[in-house]
Amino acid sequence: MEGINKTSKIQFFFRPFSTHPEVQMVIFVAFLVMYLTSLSGNGTIAGIVQANHSLHTPMYFFLANLAVLEIFYTSSIAPLALANLLSMGKTSVSITGCGTQMFFFVFLGGADCVLLAVMAYDRFIAICYPLRYTLIMSWSLCVQLVAGSLVLGFMLSLPLTILIFHLPFCNNNEIYHFYCDMPAVMRLACADTHVHETALYVISFIVLSIPLSLISISYVFIVAAILRIQSAEGRHRAFSTCSSHIIVVLLQYGCTSFIYLSPSSSYSPEMGRMVSVVYTFITPILNPLIYSMRNKELKEALKKTLRKF
Repeated sequence: MEGINKTSKIQFFFRPFSTHPEVQMVIFVAFLVMYLTSLSGNGTIAGIVQANHSLHTPMYFFLANLAVLEIFYTSSIAPLALANLLSMGKTSVSITGCGTQMFFFVFLGGADCVLLAVMAYDRFIAICYPLRYTLIMSWSLCVQLVAGSLVLGFMLSLPLTILIFHLPFCNNNEIYHFYCDMPAVMRLACADTHVHETALYVISFIVLSIPLSLISISYVFIVAAILRIQSAEGRHRAFSTCSSHIIVVLLQYGCTSFIYLSPSSSYSPEMGRMVSVVYTFITPILNPLIYSMRNKELKEALKKTLRKF
């Protein structure tokens, strides 16, 4: 009981990137710019899809939901990270606050991974079964797929968060990270974490490998279908609708696999923190840029919307 009381009162701190205030301020400005760019870029995509009736199709419906997910995903990390950068690592977070941040980060990140698989399935149906596309991808199915992504993210996040925060935490309360990431928090526990590390690895493997396998299978059929298209223009248009999604998948799955599927013995806190910057701040910026630059319909809708102002 004494250990439980001690754990419940603990306050976590995040290790600064540098001991020099000037360096911390530069990093703060960079993070703030990236966060605001992510909010504006993803908000713009969601708004454009909502405002333009021509974009009310399953593909753009999923893209708009991905953009909204990215906004909440980044917002679960950025405010506390920015406050910590300004205070030189003196901003504390309670164990409840840390658990809440971890839950939403894993919940939204898991839903993000599943939604990318849903988007691959949508492209598979559109290219391989174009005549049956509207019949198969009904609006009710689209809503169910998005809801299913959120439910799966929730079901994966809740047990993992509960499992990790049942660990006892003692004197060491400095997290070698800029948010409450699971591997970094587990390193502070004053108990054997072998079971927890195994659970994290198994769940991470499921979250990453199953959607990635479905994405890979979808693209095998997609590429085969595209190669059967006679006209070069038709092949180019089909490839262009998929290339944006492939780039986003590689960024998202590559970084998260590096963090969560690497053996715990080879885990480097500093490298983990650097890679985390990519998928918490940089990838949410690149998503709207990649999709808008490589999508003619989205660019036209953006120009049309801007002309109204």
